[in-house]
Amino acid sequence: MSERSSSAGTSSAFFQRLKDGPETVFETIDRNAKSILQSALTGLDVVSREEFDAQTTVLKRTRERLEALEKQLALLDQNLQFQATTDEE
Repeated sequence: MSERSSSAGTSSAFFQRLKDGPETVFETIDRNAKSILQSALTGLDVVSREEFDAQTTVLKRTRERLEALEKQLALLDQNLQFQATTDEE
C-alpha cells in the first residue's frame, strides 16, 4: 500500500507542477493548437463572413438583373415575332 500511496503522491505532485508552472502545459497546448489551426485555415481557400455576405448580396442583385433582362428580351422577341407576322400579311 505504501508504494501505491507514494506513487499517487508523486503523480499528484507531477500534475500540480504541470498545472502551476510558469507556463502551464495546458496553456502551451492551447497556444500550439491555435497556431496549428490557424496555419491549416490559412492554407484553405476560405473567406470571411463579411466577404461571403457581400458576395451573396452581389449575386442576388446580379440574378435579379438577369431575370429582368430575360423578361425584356422575351418581350422584344415577342414584339419582333408579331411584326414579322403582320409584315407577311
